[in-house]
Amino acid sequence: MTLEDTVIGHHLSSISSGHPGGRPFQLSGSERRPQPIFPRSKRRSIDETVAMLDHLSIQCADVSSSATFYDRVLAPLGGGRVMDFGQVIGFGIPPMPDFWVGPHTTGEGFRESHIAFTAHDRPAVRAFFDAAKAAGAEVLHEPRVWPEYHANYYGAFVRDPDGNNVEAVCHQGEGQAEPETS
Repeated sequence: MTLEDTVIGHHLSSISSGHPGGRPFQLSGSERRPQPIFPRSKRRSIDETVAMLDHLSIQCADVSSSATFYDRVLAPLGGGRVMDFGQVIGFGIPPMPDFWVGPHTTGEGFRESHIAFTAHDRPAVRAFFDAAKAAGAEVLHEPRVWPEYHANYYGAFVRDPDGNNVEAVCHQGEGQAEPETS
């Protein structure tokens, strides 16, 4: 399985047609399973560590509450606060923050985001889930294998204090760990 197959297949439940940023996939027949349009020769294997995003920021109604939540749930994944500017806090694995929380300053209303954090192994997914429950998070999905994504997709889903769908995911089988990044 390639990285693109995994990423593209990940959000099937939220796909109706097309893609807001272009068409990185094409839907086929009644299966409605995305078909990658990247040539096979250009796809990376799932074992290759490649990051497309440099960082992500979300706006929060209560930065303190959100920061406390992410302090708790990111610790089992090896993450934590890397930079703290009071109302703007960067989380990640030192030295670079790649996930930021800050106050709601633009736009009106709430638009749910789905945020998936990499877990090193399945016990880390379970620890994330336990930490989230202990923090009072609404449980969306308990830790389990999601074979519709791929055979080893193991994830747990909760709501953060702002109502976002937050996930911890491991792409390895039981007893295996994600490859170390450098």
